[in-house]
Amino acid sequence: MLKNPKTYLAFSLLPVYFLVRFLSNYPEIIEHYYSNGIYPIISKILRYGLGWIPFSFGDLVYAFGIIYIVRWLIVNRKGFFRNTQEWLIDILSAVTLLYFAFHLFWGMNYYRLPLHQNLNLEADYTTEQLISVTQELIQKTNSLQLGITKNDTIKVDIPYSKSEIFKRSESGYKNLEEQYPHLEYHPRSIKKSLFSVPLTYMGFSGYLNPLTNEAQVDYLIPSYKFPTTSAHEMAHQLGYAAENEANFIGCLATINNDDIYMKYSGYAFGLRHCLNEIYRRDPEQYENIVETVNIGILKNYEETRVFWESYQNPLEPLFKMSYNSYLEANNQKGGMESYSYVVALLVNYFQKNPV
Repeated sequence: MLKNPKTYLAFSLLPVYFLVRFLSNYPEIIEHYYSNGIYPIISKILRYGLGWIPFSFGDLVYAFGIIYIVRWLIVNRKGFFRNTQEWLIDILSAVTLLYFAFHLFWGMNYYRLPLHQNLNLEADYTTEQLISVTQELIQKTNSLQLGITKNDTIKVDIPYSKSEIFKRSESGYKNLEEQYPHLEYHPRSIKKSLFSVPLTYMGFSGYLNPLTNEAQVDYLIPSYKFPTTSAHEMAHQLGYAAENEANFIGCLATINNDDIYMKYSGYAFGLRHCLNEIYRRDPEQYENIVETVNIGILKNYEETRVFWESYQNPLEPLFKMSYNSYLEANNQKGGMESYSYVVALLVNYFQKNPV
């Protein structure tokens, strides 16, 4: 007979797992009852409760959690041989709690309807459509870059503090809300990551804490990338778990911003994705098209490349491999390669809404 509550908890891991697997087959139900029902309530409660704190509470939870786990392993290292069953029950009960909390507070959003269905967009496009949209994006991004720097060879540096960018990012969502009311973003709960240095060495620019619904951004990344990264993490807070969908929404939120620097960041971001896709499909066509991009924009792209190269290390591929496995385990079959889906969303959006 099971008397220890931890034992009940440990043995409930499989039922909870199979429940999540079962529900994942019904994206319409998840979309209606979770993503547009339970989740927005949970999200707003957490953002109201923690958003006012100037630092990341979730990062402290992570730090104390790591310390606790290390301490527990040291203290109980001999227990594995003396009482293996009790040792395993402790671990399984903790895993069950985390697995359940992850999916209740945020993770079920991985199984909602695809974004293109919600926005009434197509999910495919031709190379001709891609090139047409890319040329429009080049003209717009060139115009913004020249308007800021007055010289097409100078890269753009955003003059705002990181905290000011967070505030301005919210106004971009306010404008986007007029077109897509379900993308309303309030209250704000986005912060600079306390782990920005190790995060950069891991090769990531931001993340959402699914247990506290705080969005964290790596404060070391180049300034022109900060607006789109912030808006990307905000999209996760709205319940768009897929990275490609958060990229697309983050792009829309920044290009709809009234501020020219924020707008430039969004258009440069969207343009970079489209250029990469053209290169993948037709390298020769890419070489012809990239020549029409202002040198200042290319310098911003180079700035980002040099930044990430300066932090490359032997462990980075391991971290990215782990994250790729995480994505594939959470309904993103292409893993990190699924990021290219953002191009389909961009092309079809701009076909409907010319630049």
